[in-house]
Amino acid sequence: MLAKLLNHIEDYACRFLLGVFVVLLFIQVVMRVTLGIGTAWIEELARYAFIWFVFLGAAHAAHLSAHNRLQIHINLLPKRVANTLLLLVDLIWVGFCLVLAWNSFSLIGLLLDFPYHSPALGWSLAYVYFVFPIAFVLMAFRVLQVQYMKLVKGIEPGDVEQQEVSKITDGDSHASVDSSSNKPKR
Repeated sequence: MLAKLLNHIEDYACRFLLGVFVVLLFIQVVMRVTLGIGTAWIEELARYAFIWFVFLGAAHAAHLSAHNRLQIHINLLPKRVANTLLLLVDLIWVGFCLVLAWNSFSLIGLLLDFPYHSPALGWSLAYVYFVFPIAFVLMAFRVLQVQYMKLVKGIEPGDVEQQEVSKITDGDSHASVDSSSNKPKR
């Protein structure tokens, strides 16, 4: 139940942040082309939305087991050896994420002690940088969650890219096009 709620929060937060980023940049481009002016606060807010999107998206990709890996050589190994190797690599990844989260708390503490505010919005960068511990702890949790599902529950993570390609090629998506009439299928 909690994992499902976390999945939805991650998913909708990423969608929202990407939407904010795109809309703000669109407004900025239209203003520059039509009026010949740019607004600093729009660029700054778009940058922060993009940064939050990237880091929360990385955690969400870890949940989907969608990070790029060179798995051709791993797939040649016996299943038990491959799973052990992947577990070892993922534990190193979790350690790396936790070290980065811990160090980001020191950076945030420093920014709280010696405040630095963003030029256009006047926001304390300590609050903007809170994405780092949130995303890295979440990513560590998601990597462990995938390993738990694989090793304890026996649920193999699917190939996200192949699933999306299959949706398009098999006609499961309502965005696919009927090749004979070039009209969208319903």
